[in-house]
Order: sequence, then C-alpha cells, then structure tokens
Amino acid sequence: MRRDRLLPALTLLALLAADVHFFLLPRLRSWLLQPGGSCECTNANSSLENFTLVSTVQSSKLQRLFAHPLYNIHLPDLKPEEVLLEPKELMSYYQRKVSRWERSKKVHVDVAAPSNLTDHPVSFNPDAGWLRFHRGINRYALYSREESGVDALLEDLRRAAIISADFTEDEKALKGMCDCSQVVKPSGHHLKLTLKLQDFGKAMFKPMRQERDEETPENFFYFVDFQRHNAEIAAFHLDRVLDFRRVPPVAGRFVNATGEILYVTHNEELRSVFFTSPANNTCFFAKCLYMCKSEYAVCARPDLLEGSISAAVKATVFFLRWERNPSYCNKVKTIYPYNSGNRLLSIIDMAIFDFLTGNMDRHHYEIFTKFGDDGFLLHLDNARGFGRHSYDEMSILAPLTQCCLIKRSTLLRLQLLMRADYRLSDVMRESLSRDALIPILTEPHLHALDRRLKTVIGAAEECVQRFGEEQVIITDIEEDSGVQLKGGEIHQMPTKRNRQKEHNR
Repeated sequence: MRRDRLLPALTLLALLAADVHFFLLPRLRSWLLQPGGSCECTNANSSLENFTLVSTVQSSKLQRLFAHPLYNIHLPDLKPEEVLLEPKELMSYYQRKVSRWERSKKVHVDVAAPSNLTDHPVSFNPDAGWLRFHRGINRYALYSREESGVDALLEDLRRAAIISADFTEDEKALKGMCDCSQVVKPSGHHLKLTLKLQDFGKAMFKPMRQERDEETPENFFYFVDFQRHNAEIAAFHLDRVLDFRRVPPVAGRFVNATGEILYVTHNEELRSVFFTSPANNTCFFAKCLYMCKSEYAVCARPDLLEGSISAAVKATVFFLRWERNPSYCNKVKTIYPYNSGNRLLSIIDMAIFDFLTGNMDRHHYEIFTKFGDDGFLLHLDNARGFGRHSYDEMSILAPLTQCCLIKRSTLLRLQLLMRADYRLSDVMRESLSRDALIPILTEPHLHALDRRLKTVIGAAEECVQRFGEEQVIITDIEEDSGVQLKGGEIHQMPTKRNRQKEHNR
C-alpha cells in the first residue's frame, strides 16, 4: 500500500474499532441483559428466570391487591386549582424547549466535531411519557392508580436515548465553594447526574455503589452510608404497593458511561473527571459535594454502568428533624402547619414508609406549594434505604409512636398486606420482577418488610389500647368506601357508586 494512503487507512480502522468498542458492543451487551430479549436459551440463567416468572406461574397477588376495593376508591372530580400544571402551558413550554434546542443545534454540531460529542436528533412528541406524567400530578398524588402513562414513562426511562448529561443542581450550586483538599472521608458516598432524554424528559441517574447482598456496616453513621440505586427502585415499587403514589417513577437501566454520558455532556467540569482505571474501565467522580477524589469514583464494566433513573420533579423543601424526646409530638402539634390540616398525618405516613425501607436519612421533605397545607408530601431521595435487613431502627417510627395518629386508609392497607393472600413480601417480589435489573432486593430484605410491617401495626394497636380507636384512627375515607374496620380485620362492604371522597382533618 502506498505510504500516502496508509495513514488514512489506519485512521479509519482506529475509528471503526473505537465505534465497535464504545458503542456497538456495550449496546449489544445492554440489549442482551435486558429482559424480553430474543435469546431463546433454555438452560442459561434458569434460576433467575424462575425468580422472574414466579408471579406468572401462580395467580398474581399483585393484581388481586390492586383489584381490592381499598385500591379503587374514587376521588372527587379535580378542580383546575387541584392540578399542578395547566396542560396548555406545559405543552407550550415543551414546544419552546424543542425550538430552542433546534436553534442551538448548529452550535452543538460545531462543538461536537472537535470534542467527540454525540449529537442526537430530537423530536416533538405530545404523547411523551414524561408529559403524561406531569399532566397527571394533582393534590392527592403524583399519578392516579389507573394512569397508563406511568408504565410508558418507565419504559422511556429504561430505553430512551440520552441526549445530554450534567451534574445535579446542588453540585452546581456549590461550584467554587468546595475545597477538595479538606475532604478526608467519603462522607455521603453519593454521586448522581441529571440526564435529558430524547423526548426532552429530565431524569436523575444514580449509579450502583454497593452490591445487593452487602449490608451497611453496623458502625456506619447513616450520613456516611452509600446511596444505593436498587433502594431507589424498590422504594418506588413499595410506595405504589402502599398506594401512597408519592415517589416519582424509577427504573433500573444500564448506561454506557462513555457513549451516553461522556460523549453527550457539554459540561467541561464533568468531562474532566473521567478517566480509565488500571482495569481498563471507564470511571468518573464528582468534585462536589463530598467525593472529589478518584478513590471514590464510579466505574463502569468496562463501559456499562448499572444504576437507577428516576423522573425529575421540582418541589419546595421543608426541613423537619424529628426528635426522640417522647413528648416532642406535643410540641409539633402546636406549630403551623402541623396544628391543622393533613400535614402531620402525611409526616406519619412518611415515617411508616421510611421505617419499612430502613431509611434514616429523612431530614427534610418536599411539597408542591400550589396545593397549600392539604397537599401530599413527596417521598424523594430513598437511596439510603434497604441498607440493613437484620436491624430495625425504631427511632424512624417516632412520629407514629409519639403522636399515636394514623390515617384509616393507611392502617387498612397495612393490615391487608399482612394477610397471606396479599403478603407484602410476595407482592413486592412480583412488582420488582418487572424491572430490568432483577433481582432488585435480596430475600432477606423482602422478609424484613414483613417483619417491619408487623411492628408498625403493633405500634398502632398499642396506641389504640392506650387512647381508643376514635382518638388514634383518623377517618380519611368514608364508610361507604367498600371496607370497614372490625376488631382489627378487614371486611368487605357494598360500595355505593360515585359517593367516594376523601377529606382531611
């Protein structure tokens, strides 16, 4: 071959090899790891297949649970002020974002050429999963029980192309205020990114930091614990099973650290923290908040990175750190907004949820201020849950044990999940089997849910014995909601059509 042709040929060969290594092979590996692929293997991964299909071989407890009258209580017709976002304004915002992206596309292309950035085509999709999700947020929940858009959004989170990646807003806010030389321990062990999908949906990505069978060491303080991606996924499913519907949709996903993060980010700070490990794996780390050293980096294998990806929502943060003082609730009940409305009962719901997951890191909560004092609390940031299945932290349950208040609907659903035909661990196992990263929780964590559920119901029963049912169980559903409480058991009742409503006390 002539010398003047050798160099171009070698260059083309190198580009082809890089394309195969960084894009084709990782995408093929990711596709093969996703459930529902076209592989017709008969013997490979037979134990995992049995785990996945356990709910389809037997009758579905999850379907029976969601068909129960407690999960079919109809809400009143929503008024305009009870919906978070006005559909026309949301659609107009979406169109402006697409137009702005198209106008800046030439700049992106010019930058991409010398920087190895990937430019993805975008399109306006009025039926995008994230749009349907945001249109459905109301004063009662993030989504309705029958909303099919949630499943569509979960599918988008799993598979939609990623067109940009960046640090989260909290890390950007501390730019220039974090002295990495002063960080002497991995306080927090967290690293997360904001991703933008091809339909302009925004999502939060948390990479895997800990294997599923690892327990948090008993000498760890909760604030230096790892943030677990599988805990975020499991928390979404638990929230749905409890019918709170206050956790944004979360799905598991394999992300190509090179092709879907490094090559799509326009943030030079993020690009600068990528490196190749001695094992030839692609790694990156955060300069702020807490992990500004390469020792705390996240590494792919070699380019595929397992993690959780959740739909992004914006809400107002309120700080409340519950004290262990047994009389603390008496003080809280005299302070606005906990002295009226639904806020204190929602705090107790959240405490029950956190106790079931073992999450001690709830030092604040978020709400949508548009709905005022009667709006629900969002259950965000659940990555420090499911750390220790062998230990139950009773202090998490303090709002319930101190205030001795619980919503009637919450107690009824908890009691329902104690029954063998609706057992919490069984319906959770079935629900989690739908995620791409199965198994999400190990069996000890699933059994811990049953044990903790029994503890919660025991605490509520002890309150009833001390103060009486009328003082403890707060009616938030009408007697004609299809169930009634008798002697601690659930009994079916004839449902009166179109008379279901919820009210707050």
